[in-house]
Amino acid sequence: MGVPVDAATFRAAMARFPGAVTIVTTAGGGERRGITATAVCSVTADPPSLLVCLNRATGTCGMVAETGMFNVSLLAGDGGDTAMRFAGAGGVTGEAKFASGDWRTDARGLPILADAIVTFCCEVTEQVQAGSHSVFIGQIVGVRVCEGAALVYESARFHRLQPI
Repeated sequence: MGVPVDAATFRAAMARFPGAVTIVTTAGGGERRGITATAVCSVTADPPSLLVCLNRATGTCGMVAETGMFNVSLLAGDGGDTAMRFAGAGGVTGEAKFASGDWRTDARGLPILADAIVTFCCEVTEQVQAGSHSVFIGQIVGVRVCEGAALVYESARFHRLQPI
């Protein structure tokens, strides 16, 4: 085995790894929670499912664990302000994150962003603890796909996808 990688080196390397920018949302007890996440990926097509990694220190993670439900909204290329707000920029927390944007509610009462490129509605089937994060595997119970280019994050900056 090699020498363990320190956290700063790991973060610098992962900053070069482009990621789709999503907002993971949930709701329960009359409250909505949401967080920006790039740690989202498909798991399997049969049954359709994906995973999200959420920091256990966040209210979003706690509420997903409690309710067993979450939505993932893939942001459009102009969604940088939304991504920053849901990342907590400027100290924005809790319900205040939903103050702007066209937020709707799905059949389960969870928030979805109307202008998202893709929205996945998920029910938690598995949860695994991994360091500071919880990994939730969610079976997809609803999906909506729209036109547009997705927002990606790489080298500490937002980028719009362009065809080559």
